[in-house]
Amino acid sequence: MEKKDMKSVIKDWRLHAIVFILVCITEAIGQFSISVGPGVILLLPMLYAFFLGLGLYFTPLISEKNSKNAEPLIILGVTLLIAKIGVTIGPQIEAIIAAGPALLLQELGNLGTIFLALPLAVLLGFKRESIGMTHSVAREPNVGLIVNKFGFDSPEGRGVMAIYIFGTVFGAVFLGLISGLLATTTPLHPLAFAMASGVGSGSMMAAASGSLVAAFPTMENQIVAFAGASNLLSLSTGLYMSIFIGLPLTEKLYSLMMNRKTKKQAAVKEGRNPNA
Repeated sequence: MEKKDMKSVIKDWRLHAIVFILVCITEAIGQFSISVGPGVILLLPMLYAFFLGLGLYFTPLISEKNSKNAEPLIILGVTLLIAKIGVTIGPQIEAIIAAGPALLLQELGNLGTIFLALPLAVLLGFKRESIGMTHSVAREPNVGLIVNKFGFDSPEGRGVMAIYIFGTVFGAVFLGLISGLLATTTPLHPLAFAMASGVGSGSMMAAASGSLVAAFPTMENQIVAFAGASNLLSLSTGLYMSIFIGLPLTEKLYSLMMNRKTKKQAAVKEGRNPNA
């Protein structure tokens, strides 16, 4: 960021005042839990702040200038989070090394979602947009991969950008809610969910691990350490997994499904049994 722009951010007293008031309000509200069967949905201050901030964006209180000045502050917040995670990982390094194979192979779990998301996208009527939408979690490295290969204005480019924007707006909220619910309703170990929360996004990881810590406060250090290590591995290996496995697999499955769909449509037009 240029020095001039940084001064503009620092001098934006309205933005800092609104953020401070939002923090005070959301912390005063505190944490709520909603019982769902044997599990719990945890509502954290971060969730309230998200929706309150989003609502204020559509009011005269927040100008476009305030919104632009807030962008670099998100990076600053994530940087502080990463620093905290780095300090927390140190004392837990032996446990992380012991879980090495699970952490290293975690990226294979992201590939599994392709088999669920791609057929659903095709069923909803998406064409090649579905390739960009479903080949990964669509964070910055994956956006770069799709744009570099297909172009920004391509169907694949539009697909990956749609999921990138959706993930930016709703990803942290979704992971924050679902992680606490699943961790309290399934027999899986909380550290398994901590590893699963590291999808390559700092905000999503923070929301998911925050819910897990609220559900299992005695395991706070381990949860934060495993989530941070998992997120670091996703950032470092996720792109290569997408390049060599995820994207080719998605394209191949898309071709197979579209060929089958085309044959069925042709059979229906000719009056033949499409399942024959």
